[in-house]
Amino acid sequence: MKKVELIMDSHSLDLALTRMAHQIVEHNNDLANMCIVGMQTRGVFLARRIAQKINQLENVCLDCGILDVTLYRDDYRNAFKQPKVKATDIPFDINKKDVILVDDVLFTGRSVRAALDALMDVGRPRTIQLAALIDRGHRELPIRADYAGKKITTLAKQEVALKVTEIDSEDSLWLMEVEEGD
Repeated sequence: MKKVELIMDSHSLDLALTRMAHQIVEHNNDLANMCIVGMQTRGVFLARRIAQKINQLENVCLDCGILDVTLYRDDYRNAFKQPKVKATDIPFDINKKDVILVDDVLFTGRSVRAALDALMDVGRPRTIQLAALIDRGHRELPIRADYAGKKITTLAKQEVALKVTEIDSEDSLWLMEVEEGD
């Protein structure tokens, strides 16, 4: 059994994504050279929402892609008997582009490290900037978010779970505490 605490409801989640979109626009002078790539699974939906907000704010049409890092993870052989590979779909050139990489939760940094390797196999971007809805600390690698919707303090044994309307029929973010025996 898990104890749960609501961290963000749909309104606060939307506000965080709006704030991140504004920060991305403020930091990037050349939006024509920018693209957004969401990490499977929920980062994809966040990336699409951020891209839509930037498109509306700046009257542009940003390319938005999907990245699966399953086979790039350093633990995939240990963690999965049969890895569940999802689609990578980046149908545009990322060479010399400013890539905004979007993830839902930044924790140890290992998924982001895998994403950097995967992106470099697709092309050689000018820059890669990381946008994470939640930065929960506990980094194992020297990776940080350039844009974070919210920073929260967690225990290593806790879990952060994002729900998105596209999959879960609601937008919310939960802190879940795993009890002994789970």
